[in-house]
Amino acid sequence: MKYLLRKQWTLIALVFITPLGFYSKFYTGPASGWVNNSLGGVLYVIFWSLVFSLLFSRSRPQKIVVSVFLVTCALEVLQLWHPQFLETIRSTFIGATLLGNSFSWLDLVHYLAGAALGFLILTGLQRHKQ
Repeated sequence: MKYLLRKQWTLIALVFITPLGFYSKFYTGPASGWVNNSLGGVLYVIFWSLVFSLLFSRSRPQKIVVSVFLVTCALEVLQLWHPQFLETIRSTFIGATLLGNSFSWLDLVHYLAGAALGFLILTGLQRHKQ
């Protein structure tokens, strides 16, 4: 029963974080550059941490967020590479959202913040395991 409750809360968290992440890409108010890019990166890592916690529910939160952080950092570095097939993917909204389109060392700091927040969220949800 507690396991199902944990999955429910994870899905509820995803229901909130997903539109918030997409909204961050369209936000035009104060600090829009930071919200569009940096805050979006924080939300991106939290989103994938929640998704992978659903898929690998027996994995420890640390393992999930570290894995998501490392893959996200690899995707950031991949933005330095511009072969035609990646440029074709990046030319779409979803492709640019998933793979990014410009490299920035500062994004790694925001991914780390997302991993830390993701860890706190997953640890809080962990109470409902078993």
